[in-house]
Amino acid sequence: MPLQDNSLPARWHAALLAAGGTPRDPDPYAADLLARWAEPQRRYHDTAHLTAVLDHIDVLEQYAHDPALVRLAAWFHDAVYLPDRSENEERSARLAERALPEAGLSAQATAEVARLVRLTVTHAPDDGDANGAVLCDADLAILAANPEAYAAYAAAVREEYAFVPQDLFRAGRADVLRQLLALPRLFRTPHGERAWEAAARENLAAELALLAP
Repeated sequence: MPLQDNSLPARWHAALLAAGGTPRDPDPYAADLLARWAEPQRRYHDTAHLTAVLDHIDVLEQYAHDPALVRLAAWFHDAVYLPDRSENEERSARLAERALPEAGLSAQATAEVARLVRLTVTHAPDDGDANGAVLCDADLAILAANPEAYAAYAAAVREEYAFVPQDLFRAGRADVLRQLLALPRLFRTPHGERAWEAAARENLAAELALLAP
């Protein structure tokens, strides 16, 4: 039996078809998205991050109402990414709203993908939002990585914001970390809460300590 094709284009095709898409040729959509994820200004929000989020969705898909739509939202959630702009999620959602109907998705499915993309602004899904919980947990799972991987993530984020002076970056990053630590819970799925919550809080607290003046 041939091995399953787990390349990113193949994963895009599978998610699109599972969500009800009917494009004549899905390759141009995958090529456009992958070109976006490979843009030179990206150091963390790149194809490795996309792959990791998709892998985490594979782990969490049992909790989602519509795993295929969650996977499509992962493809679009950072498709537009300029570190010096604040409207990346909104522009990414609008890209999904333009592209997915062309790829054959229904208006309802397209709206759900766009809603999920916009949810990554806050990573705060409502109780009962199963699709939102899975996407947000998958996107934040890096926070629970082993210390070496977490340090690499933090360094990559700093590289993306290299245009920000060190003092300003330290203050802004510390504010983000404090906001995350103040949340009653970082992860909303049972697996995320059980497997990732404690490690993520340890990593966040350790990075915050390193940012202290």
